[in-house]
Amino acid sequence: MEYRTLGRSGLKVPALSFGAGTFGGQGPLFSAWGDTDVAGARRIVDIALEAGMTLFDSADVYSNGASEEILGAALEGRRDQALISTKLGLNGGTSRQRLIPGVEAALKRLRTDRIDLLQLHAFDGTTPVEETLSALDDLVRAGKVLYVGASNFAGWELMKSLAAADRLGLPRYVAHQAYYSLIGRDYEWELMPLGADQGVGAMVWSPLGWGRLTGKIRRGQPLPEQSRLHQTADAGPPVDDERLYRVVDALDAIAAETEKTTPQVAINWLLRRPTVSSVIIGARTEEQLRQNLGAVGWSLTAQQVARLDAASAVTPAYPYYPYWREGGFRALNPPRV
Repeated sequence: MEYRTLGRSGLKVPALSFGAGTFGGQGPLFSAWGDTDVAGARRIVDIALEAGMTLFDSADVYSNGASEEILGAALEGRRDQALISTKLGLNGGTSRQRLIPGVEAALKRLRTDRIDLLQLHAFDGTTPVEETLSALDDLVRAGKVLYVGASNFAGWELMKSLAAADRLGLPRYVAHQAYYSLIGRDYEWELMPLGADQGVGAMVWSPLGWGRLTGKIRRGQPLPEQSRLHQTADAGPPVDDERLYRVVDALDAIAAETEKTTPQVAINWLLRRPTVSSVIIGARTEEQLRQNLGAVGWSLTAQQVARLDAASAVTPAYPYYPYWREGGFRALNPPRV
């Protein structure tokens, strides 16, 4: 397993990390993701640690906290072999009143005395960023949180928080957990150059485009009966069908050339993108996990990357599109990819 520095920090994280959203299976959304119990989670953790995938990501809203509880139980007795990342703030905001007890509750569920990476699950426009950062500073100083990050922030929200942290000498976000995939490349328009400039590493969620790049969805074929998209499609990032099929066609061709699976190719493409520190993969079964682990240890050729880039390209919205065309705009501020 390759290890990378998380943003502008000293924390080393594996190129692939495990998303524990499949643990618990409570509620309409998360029951469709998976319903792994403690015994199953222990086996998943066994496989992950053996492969060097030492970072496990959860959130307080995943299965109403059951994901954190199961992850904590699965890591019991080997906590020091792993990094725990979790998120809060989606349910209740990121005020001091919410953050301090929220972290205490997460620590209890996770059966640990520290959270290696705490990420705010969404930007809270009702709370001053200074209050949020001050509360995070208290948690870091108490040793209950080691590093802080954000998730699903717009560019201006992330930059506002970073500027306030610099101005007040408070902890900076070193990670941004964001959606990025071959069928969802909006991250490249603003968040990628911001991350490169400000030292914020991407923790990529849903690298297979909300389950659409598994290799089971193809042009002219019905959605497989077992696909979770029957229950969850409306909750995830949308994608135009024709663009999806164009990307899948390119993935299939390159999978045949490399003797890899379609998901392995899609994940490997992400691993070489600028600012990406770790790609979060989920798995409902041991076989799915082993298959996804096959995305590391090899690289696509430059020509294969170019073919995937072309198949997945989309014209950015204003004000970004001038910088993606040849000419003065592009020369002044060339895109990262």
